Amino acid sequence: MNNLNILKPNKENLNTFILLGSFFIILSFLDILGSAFLEINITGFLPSGISYFSPLMIGFFGLHLIRIEYSGNRSLDKINKSLNSNNFNAILTLIIIFILIKYIPPMLNWFIFDADFAGSTKQDCTSGGACWVFVKVWIKRFMYGMYPDTEQWRINIAFLILFVSIGLIFLLPQKFKKYIIIYLLFIYPIIALNLISGGVFGLKWIETGAWGGLSLTLIVSAFALIFCFPVGMFLAMGRRSDLPAIKYCSIGFIELWRGVPLITVLFMSAVMFPMFLPDGTFMDKLMRVIIAITLFEAAYMAEVIRGGLQALPRGQYDAAKSLGMGYWRLHFLVILPQALKLVIPGIANTFLALVKDTPLIFVVGLLELAGMIGLAKTNPKWLGMAAEGYVFAGLVFWIICYAMSRYSQNLEKKLSTDR
Repeated sequence: MNNLNILKPNKENLNTFILLGSFFIILSFLDILGSAFLEINITGFLPSGISYFSPLMIGFFGLHLIRIEYSGNRSLDKINKSLNSNNFNAILTLIIIFILIKYIPPMLNWFIFDADFAGSTKQDCTSGGACWVFVKVWIKRFMYGMYPDTEQWRINIAFLILFVSIGLIFLLPQKFKKYIIIYLLFIYPIIALNLISGGVFGLKWIETGAWGGLSLTLIVSAFALIFCFPVGMFLAMGRRSDLPAIKYCSIGFIELWRGVPLITVLFMSAVMFPMFLPDGTFMDKLMRVIIAITLFEAAYMAEVIRGGLQALPRGQYDAAKSLGMGYWRLHFLVILPQALKLVIPGIANTFLALVKDTPLIFVVGLLELAGMIGLAKTNPKWLGMAAEGYVFAGLVFWIICYAMSRYSQNLEKKLSTDR
């Protein structure tokens, strides 16, 4: 056996270094596991300051011993490349693992093992964990707000039509997709609003003040998503226009809306805008809020799309013009399809931001999901249940945003945006 130099591990003594490194890594994990679950401190005989950091120091030394480049051991090389490429990554890896070991089990106990699921009152929550009874009792309000229970089927039908229409875009041949998109932009909003609001075809009128919960979150998000994209696209094209009037109007619009916070925009739409309307003119608050969010997000969408337009080489424009294409055919058949593929991550990010911004409509009196949770937690019978409600809301938003993120990644991969 060659002389061992623990400061410079080498593959000549590979098995020895792997054995020693594994021993110290396992020892560090035993130390953190013992202190986390059994209240046993293996290194308790050391001074308190050193004992506290001993798992990190022992684990770091173990990772140092197995950090051997091009060892020939495929598994070891993969571990070193991913988690142990240098001292900083080694420490970061250990810190993350130790945090997970220390805090994940207590979180699982609160979430699941010590949680209460059965019952109908706060008094049924006696285990000390999460009181999911609160969510179970209030689930209809979290979903539909103050919308009458007997009329909630109308919201379900409206969203079912939306999901089926979106699904048809992926299932039908290309020649039919444009008709579905036109339907979603111009026909579906009218159908959905009449179905949910009522007042036609014998349906009971439900004022928008009664709308709320997750359904309102999805309504605001869906309509804003449908309309902010085409508005943003035309603003991006307008900002690059050669016509000064169109160009500077687009620039002014984009910079104005991007320069103010969304909460200010919502306040202006809900409180200030009605003051400028002629006497006798009325526009529903929810409609004003949806328009405000749409225009606000359209300004951000315009800059994302403009980045894609600027990324295309000038030759694409010249090639399209050489074929005799006019402005609109050039952009819709050649330029925009390529530009949009380049900025799929940016478009998805704007959509995600839009969905997560919807709770701000609470400031103008519209109780979406987070707003309904805020209302429920103030109920005298359920005081102290805020944590469970907001955790539930966080999980719902995470599921929605994660699904959108995964879809954007799959779309990016399908369209082969890598250049």
